[in-house]
Amino acid sequence: MNEPTLGVVQREVAVAKTWKDQAQRVHREAQVFYFAFKHPRVHWYAKLVAICTAGYLFSPIQLIPSFIPVIGFLDDFLVLFLGVKLLQRIIPADVLAECRERAKAAELRRKDEVRSTAAVVAFVAVVTVWLLAAIMASRLMAAYIYR
Repeated sequence: MNEPTLGVVQREVAVAKTWKDQAQRVHREAQVFYFAFKHPRVHWYAKLVAICTAGYLFSPIQLIPSFIPVIGFLDDFLVLFLGVKLLQRIIPADVLAECRERAKAAELRRKDEVRSTAAVVAFVAVVTVWLLAAIMASRLMAAYIYR
């Protein structure tokens, strides 16, 4: 590889890594707010903000429909951003710190967790059924075409 191509590849790898890091950070923060929602020291109005934010994101009725390119997701992003900022202000700092520790511990547990035998067997069964269905469908289509 020549030198300019190597630089482009390194930049693309760095961008991919930052996107992955950002996605993991968003996932961790979502888990933090889930733990905060369940925490007994969080006030009812903070829980109401969390419910309304999540409800708006999953609601089929929105101010700007999501199928409109770019601006359709802009209102979702704005509601999410404002909801998170408001929650960070109204949830006590020590509760947020405790919930962040719980989220970090849960993430480590997930990474250390070994897949159970039942999950592996179920995965193999689903893949086998899917492959058999695909083979049968292709044979039926071939029989129909060549008839």
